[in-house]
Amino acid sequence: MKLKERYQVSGLTGHVQRVAFAERIVDFWAPGHPTSHLLIAHDGQNIFDHRSATHHRTWKMAQSAVNVSAELGITPPVIIAVFHSRTSENPGGRVIDLAPQDPYQNGLQLPAGVESTVTTAELQGNRYLEQVTEEIAPAITSALELNLAELNKAIVGSSLGGLASLYAIGKRPDFFTTALALSTHWSAGEYPLVDALLDQLPPPGAHKIWMSHGTRGIDAKYGPFQRYADQKMAEAGWQLNRNYKSQVYKKSGHNERSWARYLDQPMRFWLT
Repeated sequence: MKLKERYQVSGLTGHVQRVAFAERIVDFWAPGHPTSHLLIAHDGQNIFDHRSATHHRTWKMAQSAVNVSAELGITPPVIIAVFHSRTSENPGGRVIDLAPQDPYQNGLQLPAGVESTVTTAELQGNRYLEQVTEEIAPAITSALELNLAELNKAIVGSSLGGLASLYAIGKRPDFFTTALALSTHWSAGEYPLVDALLDQLPPPGAHKIWMSHGTRGIDAKYGPFQRYADQKMAEAGWQLNRNYKSQVYKKSGHNERSWARYLDQPMRFWLT
């Protein structure tokens, strides 16, 4: 882990630290006191820093965490924001990192258009998840003098990152307690993708799952698949509004501004 820079974010105490794990860039922020919670976010470019964020808009994730934690009377979580590897030289890097590897390599077809830049054989979602859980999180929490094993750990993402969050808790239920999937991109595989991801979730009891979407733009296509997902979750024994939450946000779209507006709600669902 190599420190690249420290920078400040409006509304936060202390600094966000930007570090490198080989070619992988990671930003992280920690509260000034020991915490019992850790949040790991996909698409780290969009979490803290407007300079790297899409359209220069961030999720304002740490500000949401601070506000919700204050309401609940707890210390805010450490937030680790993992950058995807898409660059001009590697335009398929985000798909390679975040697309659920096992379902696609076991027969699910990549969406039309994606196949022109990425093949199923190139997907590295398992390697990405291993780096997050076995290298990035241990190194950062160790540097912060926190016991990783004792932390309540959630993973959050939107769109393809929403799929990656559900995939992560299915692959590593021993590591993550909660998956927060916003604008879950069911269009990338439709009903077979819903089956593939939900069938591999841990049994209900010790975990929490959040799924949400809006009604504008790409999000408008998710409704039928999410209703199917809701039915599957109920049949599997998940209890709506207890350990499972499904939410539709009218007039909300597929962008950082929309996710930032309601991020406090999945945050509260996890931290409560």
